[in-house]
Amino acid sequence: MRLEGLELRRIAMPLVAPFRTSFGTERERDVLLVRAVGADAEGWGECVAMGAPLYSSEHVDGAAEVIRRFLAPALAAAAAGGLAEGVDAWTAEAAFAPFKGHPMAKAAVETAVLDAVLRAAGMPLGGFLGAVRDRVPAGVSVGIMDSVPALLDAVAGYLDAGYLRIKLKIEPGWDVDPVRAVRERFGDAVLLQVDANTAYTLGDARQLARLDPFDLLLIEQPLAEDDVRGHAALARLIRTPICLDESIVSARAAADAIALGACSIVNIKPGRVGGYLEARRVHDVCAANGVAVWAGGMLETGLGRAANVTLAALPGFTLPGDTSASDRYYARDITPPFVLAGGHVAVPQGPGIGVSPVPDVLAEVTTATSWIPLK
Repeated sequence: MRLEGLELRRIAMPLVAPFRTSFGTERERDVLLVRAVGADAEGWGECVAMGAPLYSSEHVDGAAEVIRRFLAPALAAAAAGGLAEGVDAWTAEAAFAPFKGHPMAKAAVETAVLDAVLRAAGMPLGGFLGAVRDRVPAGVSVGIMDSVPALLDAVAGYLDAGYLRIKLKIEPGWDVDPVRAVRERFGDAVLLQVDANTAYTLGDARQLARLDPFDLLLIEQPLAEDDVRGHAALARLIRTPICLDESIVSARAAADAIALGACSIVNIKPGRVGGYLEARRVHDVCAANGVAVWAGGMLETGLGRAANVTLAALPGFTLPGDTSASDRYYARDITPPFVLAGGHVAVPQGPGIGVSPVPDVLAEVTTATSWIPLK
């Protein structure tokens, strides 16, 4: 693909309800979108960095600056380096490799380039990645609530809507009691898991073991992201399977964690690992080692959700992911909405990521745009 330039677009997306985790509460998403413009097609990528460096070291202002100062010039240099056919996702990945960190910024640009190339070729992202399903089972993530009754009401609503798996955010002081209440109210048949977002230490092992009687699918990232050895020790002290999220920053990190016995399940977030090329490598490493994977989410708009739903259609994704319908987070999405049907969400079948923004809606939520020429 011969690229003409990148458009960086900031949009403001209010959430339908505040979403609280152990690291903070979000009420509105400040989203950075990347549009890669070529002579034959254009593609979209969504940066999943938050407004502040709470989930990870990245934040949306920093991601935009990294793209402007480093990634876009590197992509332009690669395109000018004698490549008659232009650039593709592998070119972008190689061009970005010298820059340490910033996987969410890299993923946004790489995805935009990949989307443009696939649209020009008329190929769906699912065909490129190796998807084997045309719909995927949908789970939902439930934030920390002000009270247990409020939590039970929220879970009841999601189960009535048809979600096949419930994930509860937890933190010290909000763990055993809410999990017990959900189990007592809705029974053992509900697929239930918890997510700590690094809120505990190995010294909390006895408290975390109190979750064992509730037959959870998994406990996600209980300890700090750099404490892989601690997760391995915790796995020997509790029965609930450990899933790693923040710790898995690459296929190599996944292989190391598996070898150390730090996890038996992996959450794959393309933004966290630098893009869909590396996300597929993480999937392949886990599949080769018999480790189940599922697709995580970062409150994406329809652009990011489309690509994540497609990723979740790969064969190794054997657990429902955070691939919820658009109305879980947004009253109005910037793309045609993803809709829950029979507990599943359909995989887009069009070229590239298979969806595009609705122009009028996109214009309404846009707060800033900038253009970076690449030639």
